[in-house]
Amino acid sequence: MRTVYQKIWDHAKPHLKTRQNDIHTLSAMEFAYQLLEKEGGREEIVIPAIVLHDVGWEKFPEHLQSRAFGPNGSSELNRIHEVEGVKIAIKILEKVNYDPDLIPEILDIIDGHDSRKQGISLNDKIVKDADKLTRYTMDIIRINMKRFNYTFEQFTGWLQSHLDKWMLTDTAKEMARQELKNRLREAEKDST
Repeated sequence: MRTVYQKIWDHAKPHLKTRQNDIHTLSAMEFAYQLLEKEGGREEIVIPAIVLHDVGWEKFPEHLQSRAFGPNGSSELNRIHEVEGVKIAIKILEKVNYDPDLIPEILDIIDGHDSRKQGISLNDKIVKDADKLTRYTMDIIRINMKRFNYTFEQFTGWLQSHLDKWMLTDTAKEMARQELKNRLREAEKDST
């Protein structure tokens, strides 16, 4: 991780202690790098945006969080973490002396990473896709099965049914399909 991204991560990490966002964010960052490699985009926009995209959850009451996202989440409640995330992100970016010319696009991405369904730029699409690709990892599937009281079959069925609606780039669609195949293969192997 580049030094400046490490500094951003170090400042963001205390804000990522809720919802197991630290695990989610590290996974999303891995997907973001893969998408940047295949789709293009600007690392200096995408990586800070992905590291900071969920810092606003810490301002959201923990007992309400599971009602704000997931299979039955409320878009009004979910929007709160984006608005609060922008406030936290600007402070962190300024604290690490991040390029002020890049900050507005990073904040725009954070401000609509869940609520805005279409991407406003390639960078935004990559952040949105990397964020949602984490849902297809076994760690996040296990977390969300427990969180939402879903069986493996129910949760992977939900993921399958939303794949084309969620993913904005062809690369992410392909990656999500492969991740889902891997999870189904792993589950089949575990059951034998």
